Amino acid sequence: MKTSGKGGHPSSSFVAGSVALLFLVIGYQAALFIHKASVARIVANHDHPDTVYIYGTATQTDSAGSAGSAGSAGRPSEPGRVHPRSAAAEYGLSPAASPAEYGNNKSYKIRKDYKHSPEAVAIRRENTPRRYECFPFDPNSVSIDDLMRLGFTLKQAQSIDNYRKKGGRFRRKSDFARSYVVEDSVYKRLEQYITIPRIDINSADSAAFETLPGIGKFFASRMVGYREELHGYSYPEQLMDIWHFDQEKYDGLKDLITVGPAAPYPLWTLPESGLALHPYIGRRAAHAITIFRDNTPKEEWSVAALIEAGILDKEKGEKLARCRISPP
Repeated sequence: MKTSGKGGHPSSSFVAGSVALLFLVIGYQAALFIHKASVARIVANHDHPDTVYIYGTATQTDSAGSAGSAGSAGRPSEPGRVHPRSAAAEYGLSPAASPAEYGNNKSYKIRKDYKHSPEAVAIRRENTPRRYECFPFDPNSVSIDDLMRLGFTLKQAQSIDNYRKKGGRFRRKSDFARSYVVEDSVYKRLEQYITIPRIDINSADSAAFETLPGIGKFFASRMVGYREELHGYSYPEQLMDIWHFDQEKYDGLKDLITVGPAAPYPLWTLPESGLALHPYIGRRAAHAITIFRDNTPKEEWSVAALIEAGILDKEKGEKLARCRISPP
């Protein structure tokens, strides 16, 4: 290409090439700017996630199917207003307990990110600056996005998620600390925010029991069956009544369980046939208890009185005395 023509002026081909190059550079810069702006927009959208506000009261009785009907205070449905019952189902709250959990006549807020396209999610994850946040989380259920909010890289968050998908579970805080992607400095910062719910032995099923250390299908099944015989556990040491459930096995899981509410045992109203099924009573004592109830004033009814009368032996009587028992 000739750079100059007659008289030293640039040739027409050189001018055309220069103009084309200039437009190419401007186009590239514009495309780069648009790309950065789009990325910034996606990231900004994540910085301000959508929030759903749910209104309800502790006396709310409507079913989840009435989300489109009047609200808890007789208000018609409005855009952005979600019925507490349907919200409880959608966000994983207990329908019966969710309003009471937040107090009577109080509004409660649930955070929920808007569902973006996979492409937008990928761009946001790759370009969002790492901001370290600290908030309560359960390592067994926290999302990848929230792990990144806690300070983990995308690769680290995905590694934790893959471990969970393969059946891995963090039973204790120390289990999370031992994960190879959790650095000591990160764990030290997050330790006080780790919340791993304990297993309620009065409501857990066999599958939940099997997640406990040393508990397989046999013991999980027996833990459920023995709970039915007792009419609910009253204290955690009752697990050691189960055959071959020794002190060592109990010590390995006692910090992972809790005893939730259960209906009190109706000792003073059950018929003889029902009393005979209780592990601490049996048929002989059940018959004697019915005779005791028929011939003793109600104000004198107590487990201590049954032990004193020789109806219950001391060991089983003391265990029964620790149980939740309906008053006479």
